[in-house]
Amino acid sequence: MLLAHALHRDRAYLFGHPEHELSELEWLHYGRYLHERMQGKPTQYITGRQEFYGRDFRVTPDVLIPRPETEHVVETALRLAPRDARILDVGCGSGCLAVTLRLETGAAVWATDISLAAIRVAMGNAQRLDAPVSFVACDLLSAFAAGSMDLIVSNPPYVPLGDQAGLQREVRDWEPHQALFAGPTGLELYERIVRDAERVLRPGGWLIMELGFNTSGRVAAMFSSHWQNVEIAPDLAGIPRVIAARLEGGQSCPQPPFRRPAASPAILAAQANCPTTEIGTS
Repeated sequence: MLLAHALHRDRAYLFGHPEHELSELEWLHYGRYLHERMQGKPTQYITGRQEFYGRDFRVTPDVLIPRPETEHVVETALRLAPRDARILDVGCGSGCLAVTLRLETGAAVWATDISLAAIRVAMGNAQRLDAPVSFVACDLLSAFAAGSMDLIVSNPPYVPLGDQAGLQREVRDWEPHQALFAGPTGLELYERIVRDAERVLRPGGWLIMELGFNTSGRVAAMFSSHWQNVEIAPDLAGIPRVIAARLEGGQSCPQPPFRRPAASPAILAAQANCPTTEIGTS
């Protein structure tokens, strides 16, 4: 893969042209990529890309590298999303969930991240893949109005701080810690998302989250009596990977998506392929 990247060719070219001799510049690029990889830099950060749900996403060290397990969040969302749903991706990172759900469902999709650098990466992916997604820089769901969403998805940080030393070097030393570590228990952001999703979802709306290892029981216990149909889906290895729960109630009229902000909010809103808009204006 690194050789193909150095040559600006795909791997099929390498198999079809074994006689290709590298130029001096190609050797320089290939040697640099090998050196970076030997230092532990993930291949995806060297090539700047990662496949997710059949699409090519650009990635930088500002965002987590999309994992195949997260595709189970997409599959669960596609199964549960109501028609003409409003979908919110909380902690979007590269935008892989938001962009994929927009392209697979055609629904109106919003995405948040607390990192402006991550928002820029996600917006770039949305523009390149022609997926009109609205991006909001804010803390989790804080910018969104009550009863404004039909479906919320999230792959939140869930690694306990105490597990940092035991992580693979590629993860520990290169991926953004803000997107990896939630706090001492790893459950801190789950608690906040579940609590605020009860406010932001319309009655009957769904919350879908990726689960960290051995967290399914503790996350399921966070859902109050206002939630129904709590279900946990395993990944291909049989590990509990996705939790989904439905907020009690039936249909209600949709609300405008954003709260009217306080003075000088530290919030940025933009829509890929559309002019930038300001939250709270009409």
